[in-house]
Amino acid sequence: MVRHGSLDEDTPATPHAAGRNPVTAWLLDGLRPEDRHSTGMHEEHPDKQYPWWQTMCLTGVDYFSTLGYQPGIAALAAGALSPVATSFLVLLTLFGALPTYRAVAAESPRGLGSIAMLENLLPSWWGKLLVLVLLGFVATAFIFTITLSASDATAHVVENPFFPAALHGQEVLVTILLILALGAIFLRGFSEAIGLAVVLVAVYLSLNLVVVGMGLLQVIEHPALVDGWQEALTTGYSGPLAMIGVSLLVLPRLALGLSGFETGVAVMPQIRGDLEERIRGARRLLTTAALIMSGFLIASSFATAILIPHEEFEEGGKASGRALAFLAHEYLGDWFGTVYDLSTIAILWFAGASAMTGLLNIVPRYLPRYGMAPDWARAIRPLVLVFTAIAVVITIAFDAEVESQGGAYATGVLALILSAAVAVTISRYRQGRRAAAYRFGVIALVLGYATVVNIVERPDGLKIALLFVLAIVVTSIVSRATRSTELRVGHIEFDPAALRLVREIDGPLRVIANEPDERDPLEYAEKEREAREHHHLPPDEPVLFLEVTVGDASEFSSDLKVVGEERHGYRVLRVCGSNVPNTIAAILLHLRDVTGKKPHVYFHWMEGDPVKAMLRYLLFGGGDVPPLTREVLRQAEPDPAKRPQVHVG
Repeated sequence: MVRHGSLDEDTPATPHAAGRNPVTAWLLDGLRPEDRHSTGMHEEHPDKQYPWWQTMCLTGVDYFSTLGYQPGIAALAAGALSPVATSFLVLLTLFGALPTYRAVAAESPRGLGSIAMLENLLPSWWGKLLVLVLLGFVATAFIFTITLSASDATAHVVENPFFPAALHGQEVLVTILLILALGAIFLRGFSEAIGLAVVLVAVYLSLNLVVVGMGLLQVIEHPALVDGWQEALTTGYSGPLAMIGVSLLVLPRLALGLSGFETGVAVMPQIRGDLEERIRGARRLLTTAALIMSGFLIASSFATAILIPHEEFEEGGKASGRALAFLAHEYLGDWFGTVYDLSTIAILWFAGASAMTGLLNIVPRYLPRYGMAPDWARAIRPLVLVFTAIAVVITIAFDAEVESQGGAYATGVLALILSAAVAVTISRYRQGRRAAAYRFGVIALVLGYATVVNIVERPDGLKIALLFVLAIVVTSIVSRATRSTELRVGHIEFDPAALRLVREIDGPLRVIANEPDERDPLEYAEKEREAREHHHLPPDEPVLFLEVTVGDASEFSSDLKVVGEERHGYRVLRVCGSNVPNTIAAILLHLRDVTGKKPHVYFHWMEGDPVKAMLRYLLFGGGDVPPLTREVLRQAEPDPAKRPQVHVG
């Protein structure tokens, strides 16, 4: 049995610890308490920002590093046709992915990418669910960028003639050490990552220019090799249409050459300048990176296809996973080849930096805002530790094998680019730009084809992505439920009429919680009569009615604007929030702070199944309002003497 009267006559809540130990303080460094219940996608201002070309190097370590294995993948997939197939990949890059992400940069300039665009396509919980699914594919692409790049770096280590032979058979250990070193870089701070990225990209591209240039020079000096390549094409394929058809069939296997675009948008907050300058910088970043990579892809595929025998690309061959390194050793000597290996190892290892940066930019802006992650997920260092641990587990699970990770990586990359193309297509259509919508629709169809073919050929990628999705959804549901009784309100604003109604009350501040129905004189008269009768309120003391309507219950927190009105002679405060109990609690605390009085709020006791009531609260923002309001107040204000009083009759 529940007694009428106050619900606050019990043990006070335990206050939060006044301080943190040094380890906790270091982990949570940069965690801003004022952002605990931040709403919306507000403007981000990182501690440091950089010119667009420096930020390009951070994303470029992912994109450019694929030169370490992309020519070999193309040769294995298409044989002598690899230059032609790579040309189609370049066309998809320049006329598909590039214009798509240039559009995404303009419409989502705060680094949230296509996910932010798609979030608004579906209302309420459906939009949140779509984001959670897409975050699963983001995790797949970015985590496998870290593991696959580190694994390929290890392959370059063990294949180099000057490295100890004892490293053979220790690929997993070497890969884990590289991943741990990457995590250590990010634990130190983003500035170290940017500085290293600029140096690594400059050195790597310079060495590749030498290697590819030497390869093309060898092709020019040995025209017989070109004749042999042309003969292989004419004898292997009936004509140009057959070559085009085969190239399109193998195109999904080359999808790793499209990586880097999503991170190019994710790091936009790091680009120096205001919002417009950041958009221009991001577009320059994306265009420059795509043009550089396209040139290297075509030239390298042409040189490697002509100069390297096909059997060397096979597993166990000297060019397996390291085609350009093979050319460096073959034509420029082992010493230069070793320098090239070291540069490739470094950039492949550091390719995980762009993926880590993408994760650190995207995850804290969604899951904590949804209330679907622990509060510490807003800090950088705990996330770095979590992502590093996941990468280590995946490395062990896949035995650090590059080829076995390729399917999952390609699935994540294609899914992200496809979602971006779909988002831009819908955006252009809604803007009335039908011609642009049709163009991006064609791009989405091509990417959809590539995604489906990749999944059919290598279904493990989809299975792993779905595991990430499942883990994210389950974690999000548990976190949302456990954090539901936080205050969950950002900014509170009372309009002049509401302030006037509050200031007119000289005595105790008594608030009647009213679920608005007809809002006619009879409704207010009956509610006031019941409150005064059940709670023995003096007839001459004024009261305020507080009416809360639920807007989007899927939002974890919301800003509140309280509107005052005198309706049928009664003082009424109206507000729209994401839920009823937390909104009432927040307004009561705000009234206490601005008036210096401890408010009293009066409810009717609600009957019904408590489980159903809790589900209504979590999903629709209602439920058993009185005890939930009291619990939110108890957590927000540990001192019962200062806590607004909750009464139930």
